[in-house]
Amino acid sequence: MRIDIVTIFPAIFDALDVSLLGRAKQNGIVDVRVRDLRDHTHDRHRTVDDTPYGGGAGMVMKPEPWGEALDAALERTDDPVVIFPSPAGEVFTQSLARQLSEERHLVFGCGRYEGIDQRVFDDTAVRARVRLVSLGDYVLNGGEVAVMAMLEAIVRLIPGVVGNPRSLVEESHEDGLLEYPTYTKPPVWRGREVPPVLLSGNHGEIARWRRQQQVERTRRVRPDLLDED
Repeated sequence: MRIDIVTIFPAIFDALDVSLLGRAKQNGIVDVRVRDLRDHTHDRHRTVDDTPYGGGAGMVMKPEPWGEALDAALERTDDPVVIFPSPAGEVFTQSLARQLSEERHLVFGCGRYEGIDQRVFDDTAVRARVRLVSLGDYVLNGGEVAVMAMLEAIVRLIPGVVGNPRSLVEESHEDGLLEYPTYTKPPVWRGREVPPVLLSGNHGEIARWRRQQQVERTRRVRPDLLDED
């Protein structure tokens, strides 16, 4: 998979060189290209923002540098998906992460200030599939942290990135439920015992216990995920 990231803070994405994401880059599973939006400005101050038409607080990111940066990112590519983190977008879910993990080329545009000129989205939509995506009902200072979170969720689903593919199936949200609690050695720690069923060796009982724990945890923490009407 090819991944392009447009940002005014490229150094934030140095973190992509560590852990599973870094290994995926080294193994050639993903090709990540971080692009500095300011490289597509043409004034002495490398300006990427200006005051909003119609008035209002804050600044809006200018269309000219975004247009040039996306032109470069979308050059010689086939059917890309361009994702702009935005509190006005669709909510990012595990299902969406899996869907995006099957794409060949993802482009992420990291907005800042009061957002990006709407014409950037409209222009990009003529030549690519554009999606505004939100991590949740809150606002961040910019799109970089959101993109890092999305990349963590997306890239790990690409075949070959996670060592044991089975672990991906047993996680929270993969089957619409939260993950069951997990335990390891020792069997007793600070007076707290591992549930006896996990020490029983009875895999059928263990599977039933884990499923029950998933349902109970989901009902307690995220009842909105359960369809119990």
